[in-house]
Parts: sequence; C-alpha cells; structure tokens
Amino acid sequence: MNRVPAHLGRAPAGLANSNVTTAFELPGHRVVRSLGVVRGITVRSRSIVGNFVGGIQSLFGGNITIYTELCEQARRETYQEMLDNARRLGANAIIGMRYDATEIMTGLTEVLCYGTAVVVEPEGTHA
Repeated sequence: MNRVPAHLGRAPAGLANSNVTTAFELPGHRVVRSLGVVRGITVRSRSIVGNFVGGIQSLFGGNITIYTELCEQARRETYQEMLDNARRLGANAIIGMRYDATEIMTGLTEVLCYGTAVVVEPEGTHA
C-alpha cells in the first residue's frame, strides 16, 4: 500500500489518468495543496535503420509510421515518469500538463512532459 508522508495530511485517492489535465483546474474538484512541478524526460536518437525506413516511407508521402511510433514511445515514457514522480510526492492529480521537445543536435531530441502535482478533493468537501 502506498503511504503518504505525514506532513501531507490524509491520504488522497490514487493518481489516475483521469486526474491529469492540461487545464489549471480539475472540474468538480478543488486544489487543497500544491506539491510543485513534476516532470518526465527522455532523450532519443534515430537509428540508421530508422532513418533508412523513414526515408523510404517519405518517398511515398503520408504518415511516417516509424517516426510516429518513436515519438509516441518517448511521450509514453515521459508521461509515466511524470506520474511516478507525482505519486512519490503524494499527489492525486496533475494540472497544467504539457509536452515539450527540443532538438539537442541533428538526430537527437529531448522530450519533456511536465505539470504541477496537486492534491485535490471533490467540491463540497472540507479538508
């Protein structure tokens, strides 16, 4: 069972995907405690095989599936890392979630997922 540090008060409900939003509030809930920024980060490079297959796919136009999958995998990893960091802090929600990507050098990209870890409770209840 996950334990919430004593200084955070009563244990909040678990952090579910439905409690992650790009908005700065969670409908039907009120923020009772802000725990700070949480993030997930990964740095990815394209392989020689990936570049070859991507080059072939680009000749025919449309979705370059090998790059799409690489991007989706990087986003999944950073999202999960962000959730794990929020759980360690005792959060039951993340607000203001965003993705960012920066090309560090040719073929090397940093993917970042970040947001504010918070404790929320349903509106109409008191801490």
